[in-house]
Amino acid sequence: MSLFITFEGGEGCGKSVQARALYRRLLRSSIPALLTHEPGGTPPGKRIGRLLKWAHSEMSPLTELLLFNASRAQLITEVIQPNLREGKVVICDRYADSTIAYQSYGRGLDIKIVTAINNAATQGLKPDLTILLDMSVEDGLARKSSRKQDRFEQEDIAFHQRVRNGYLKLAANDPERWLIIDATQSKREISQTIWQRVNLILSSQGD
Repeated sequence: MSLFITFEGGEGCGKSVQARALYRRLLRSSIPALLTHEPGGTPPGKRIGRLLKWAHSEMSPLTELLLFNASRAQLITEVIQPNLREGKVVICDRYADSTIAYQSYGRGLDIKIVTAINNAATQGLKPDLTILLDMSVEDGLARKSSRKQDRFEQEDIAFHQRVRNGYLKLAANDPERWLIIDATQSKREISQTIWQRVNLILSSQGD
């Protein structure tokens, strides 16, 4: 019954909240599950994540791309693949699509280069379902305005709009894998929509 589910979206969309909600619901349903996140999820990944989010010096887009994928490669080898082999539902808060949205659409790196490096790090592992929580850039950033902002949250509106547009293009190109949800809905409504899709997939696996 292994299933790989990823959550994507711009800043402040609520994907981490919904990833945790889905994880708890799976456990309550006695379905073996694991929740992890990017960048991080392993000791090396955590150190890379701190560097990516809080480095005080300038960092080139290519450096970002390589660091995200270094963290990702370790996470896949150490956490994601072993748990999938055990038949668990693995939920990951951000994955390779984030890198395409942020480093290619957002930063302007060639999408072919980003995709090639992503593929090397992921070893070709793709999610069974990717949930995109979509909302306006202004609304998302407003949700995060009350706390200290990391390097990405500090970017201008135009950057975040490019990221959002990138996500929507990725979803449009692969509609069977992506589930787009209006992130301005209540947490309960969003959670229920997600559960309906996940439950449908799990039921079909049991047939």
